[in-house]
Amino acid sequence: MNRYGDGSDGYPPPPPPKLPPPAHGIRARKLGTTWWARRWIAALERLGAAYFARLRRGKTYARQGRVHDLTVKHGAVRARVTGTRPTPYEVTVRLAPLAEHIWDKVTRAMAAQALFAAKLLAGEMPHGIDEVFRSCGWSLFPEKMHDLITACSCPDWANPCKHVAAVHYVLGEFLDRDPFLLFELRGRSKEAVLAALRRLRSTGPAPARPRRRRTDGGRADGGRAGGVRLAALAREPYDRFRDSVADLRFRIEPPPVEGAVLRQLGAPASWRLTPSPRDVLQPAVSRAAALARELAFGTPDERS
Repeated sequence: MNRYGDGSDGYPPPPPPKLPPPAHGIRARKLGTTWWARRWIAALERLGAAYFARLRRGKTYARQGRVHDLTVKHGAVRARVTGTRPTPYEVTVRLAPLAEHIWDKVTRAMAAQALFAAKLLAGEMPHGIDEVFRSCGWSLFPEKMHDLITACSCPDWANPCKHVAAVHYVLGEFLDRDPFLLFELRGRSKEAVLAALRRLRSTGPAPARPRRRRTDGGRADGGRAGGVRLAALAREPYDRFRDSVADLRFRIEPPPVEGAVLRQLGAPASWRLTPSPRDVLQPAVSRAAALARELAFGTPDERS
């Protein structure tokens, strides 16, 4: 059993009691409610047995609200953690940023998949996002200890100390609210990623299709009569898409004539107003369509 004294009898004095958590401390009640926040915590726990053991020491600090004044700026997480000293400990956490050419490659890979681009532009983090990063040779989450650069003003030499570990857990709660912090930790802001996706989706060149060789006087069918040879078609792949969905490129432009569909539909039998349905509905339809195009592809200034 440990024995503490006043120091005069050779036994060390008892450690000072921990200060109470500050009123503005961040209490991490639910550690990872979204898949990306759980993936963040799981990635940290897989960095090794020693890292995992020390990481769990910070969970109590995170739940007690001892982490406060947390900010994320220029890819660096800075926070203060209240412990035993009157002055809070200063903690910094960085995730190794990806090089510019890697980010460009990853962004092109995300833009090539219509579903990924749509989810990201809608503010969602697609489930397979890390597979895209891995296809480019990297991961969005930390995989090795040197992926994380941490510092703390406490005297504990081990990594992570419980103050850094507490910030790891609180950061997971921040990621629950804003998954795009993962991009910022890897060196690209949300705005930069979305602007690049809009640009690539709206102006990306369509993939070139191979031209058929013309023979027999310039006819592309090799001299055979036109039409489809039904004997060469099989029933099984009839409804299968014949090209890669990832290679699709499309452009949404304003309609050449406003209200054409509403004009064709005409007025229903129950319509009793003097103005036509087109006159009443078209202004709202036009505004909604313009907003949808802006959300998907950005403003004309952003596309230029």
